[in-house]
Amino acid sequence: MHVLIVGGGVVGLASAHALAGRGAEVTVCEAGTLGGGSTGRAAGGIRTQFSTRVNVELSLASVPVWESFADDFGVDIDYRRSGYLFLARTEETAASFRENVAMQTEAGAPSRVLSPAEAAEYLPELRTESFVAATFSAADGVADPHSAVQGYSDAVRAAGVDIRTKTPVTDLARVGDGGSDDGSADVAATPDTGGWRAETPDGPIDADAVVVAAGAWSARVAALAGIDLPVAPRRRQIAVVEPEGDLPADAPLTIDLDTGAYFRPEREGTAVVGGHFSASDPDVDPDRFDESMDVEWAVEATERADDAAAYFGPETRIRNGWAGLYAVTPDHHAILDEAAPGLVVAAGFSGHGFQHAPATGEAVADLCLGEDACEVDVSALSLDRFESGETLRERNVA
Repeated sequence: MHVLIVGGGVVGLASAHALAGRGAEVTVCEAGTLGGGSTGRAAGGIRTQFSTRVNVELSLASVPVWESFADDFGVDIDYRRSGYLFLARTEETAASFRENVAMQTEAGAPSRVLSPAEAAEYLPELRTESFVAATFSAADGVADPHSAVQGYSDAVRAAGVDIRTKTPVTDLARVGDGGSDDGSADVAATPDTGGWRAETPDGPIDADAVVVAAGAWSARVAALAGIDLPVAPRRRQIAVVEPEGDLPADAPLTIDLDTGAYFRPEREGTAVVGGHFSASDPDVDPDRFDESMDVEWAVEATERADDAAAYFGPETRIRNGWAGLYAVTPDHHAILDEAAPGLVVAAGFSGHGFQHAPATGEAVADLCLGEDACEVDVSALSLDRFESGETLRERNVA
């Protein structure tokens, strides 16, 4: 079976790895460079503290891959497990934390609810008076997305996957099943069950199945095949700063959920700060968005970090930063589904694609090959949930 994957970020490469490992012939088409889209601009978080069971399970199924990545792929992804600390300023948020932790622990994630004083044991300069509760999991951490792309790309090439960079897919049509989308006769010699033809600048590619894993570009790719994906490209920013205080290198990635701000230590005494604070969140053109950081936003992000913990203050120096894209769905959950016969979608992770990539790859392989090997039931992530009204709600979004 030949599977064409559209998108050479970490989700596409993890899918290629899983498919090749099960004996499929795989081609990856990437319009730019591998990892050059949202993957290369990700914050690198890996956490189990989500508010829905399916997201927790995708994390739990992915963590073992990240743990053994250096041994299995021969690339050090700088996986640091200093934990995630979620902070609640209101009783309403604290109540949701308690519900989340009950679900997370039932699923197998070692999270727990903390008082502000207990949270300060992990983050000594926490402004405890501003918070009513927190949650923490030592299983959570961060890794380097660039290194993960390198590891996956090396592995899939060694497995015989055909990777084509700077090769955009410009059209997708069903073929080999008695007619094409325009009603014409067969236009390709594909299996009796039908298949797909992808047009590229280098010529057509025929495949039994196509995987749309193009991140913020996924709606455009799916539209080529007549599929309407509710995946919106939304701009998000990250700043690297030199904190005024000494933020410990082993401090957890901290999320002030009620304000949307987050921060974590980076290398050489720096820190990463981020968050989306504006009530406005327009769609952007993924080919023409501002990839630089807004200085005014960086100042606000640093001030919000300082409002949570006294490491940041007026002497904090903003060093640099960047902007990337979240591929956002209306319920902040991925779409993992066969949207049309032989057309599988793995997109819309709303900022969580990197950490969920290993489990997603296995789910994609199941959907393409008609197997049931993935340990996570992803049926709740079907595309038709947006029509049926059976959407999910991810509350732990930063």
